[in-house]
Amino acid sequence: MFGPFERAIAGRYLRARRGERFVSVIAIFSLIGIALGVATLIIVMAVMSGFKDDLLGRILGLQGHLDVYGSTPAGITDYGPLAGKIAALPGVVSATPVIEGQVLLTGRSQNSGGIARGISQADLRKLPSIAGNIRAGSLDDFNGDSAIAVGQALADRFGLDIGAKITLVSPDGAVTAFGTVPRVRAYRVVAIFQAGMNEYDSTYTFLPLQAAQVYFQKPGAVTQIEVMVADPQHVSTVTREVRDALAGQGLRIFDWTQSNDSFFAAVTVEQNVMFLILTLIIIVAAFNVVSSLIMMVKDKTRDIAVLRTLGAGRGAILRIFLMCGASVGVTGTVIGTLTGVVFCLNIEAIRQALQSLTGTTLFDPTVYYLEHLPAKLDFVTVSQVVLMALVLSLLATLYPSWRAARTDPVEALRHE
Repeated sequence: MFGPFERAIAGRYLRARRGERFVSVIAIFSLIGIALGVATLIIVMAVMSGFKDDLLGRILGLQGHLDVYGSTPAGITDYGPLAGKIAALPGVVSATPVIEGQVLLTGRSQNSGGIARGISQADLRKLPSIAGNIRAGSLDDFNGDSAIAVGQALADRFGLDIGAKITLVSPDGAVTAFGTVPRVRAYRVVAIFQAGMNEYDSTYTFLPLQAAQVYFQKPGAVTQIEVMVADPQHVSTVTREVRDALAGQGLRIFDWTQSNDSFFAAVTVEQNVMFLILTLIIIVAAFNVVSSLIMMVKDKTRDIAVLRTLGAGRGAILRIFLMCGASVGVTGTVIGTLTGVVFCLNIEAIRQALQSLTGTTLFDPTVYYLEHLPAKLDFVTVSQVVLMALVLSLLATLYPSWRAARTDPVEALRHE
């Protein structure tokens, strides 16, 4: 498409000569604008995707992919056979009986609302977000009537160490003539975990299943059965199978898409809006390409007339200026893509370096739920960004190139 003649002339026009540096400066700024737009879009989309996936993984790692609840306040009494029946279904990885209740956590003049979860020692070891992130103590001691595992953020706030006492207060106590008396029980910390999500590390506590049954007054029962599936993204298929298998037993079934649908829908909308907003940067840079090429065509009017007089056709003139604009767009896109990919691959190290230099917290876990800055490079998204930048750059060159090809050599040379 582009012959040696067109490439030679386009290369000469892109190299600034004396008296033509202004046009070249505008082209350089256009290149920088495209590079910054592409790099910014890749980085933001990678961070948004990483944030969504990391948050989803941590939430599902602690709460399960779908939950089966009892229809009465007494909970689920035959949870053993029921969990075995659910675990045998295709697509199900595990089914864990759990007791969960809201409590008031008190200790060392500190008070905080929290959630107490009763789970067996064997099932707790199967939770990688907990068993794989023990910061102090051991799950070997997670047994008996007084053991408890707490999050790192909660332990820091209350000043708890292994062996320290923390008191749980439940509002659902015994009914007396003077009203309901809250249940109060002190437990000994045997393990401190750090799940990596501040909301869980500061509010969740774990009790042995039998101890939780005693504390919540649910002997031989659980409040729910948490089910892990092989593919969380297609949990609806397993949900239908579980619902069919448990039909007629009066149980309520909810999967993670129903429990967190509004939250993840908001994240998806924000991701799409950020993509549209940051695309404007590339569009603005494309307009800079238009302006720089128009100025180049205006500056090269006499050269175009001479080339036409020497036999160059309108197609050759069109291809020369297409190459000038496309060179700026392609070079800017390549630089922006490399910058964005390298930044995403080292984003956590860059964040740590900036924090040490500025002395400020750039990613507060109490606000963003996560304790590190996630970034997931989706090469499909990167390809879409690159393709969009190239198309916009090419479209930006069409009008100036067409205008250059339409130049009448007689009219251009008449005023010289």
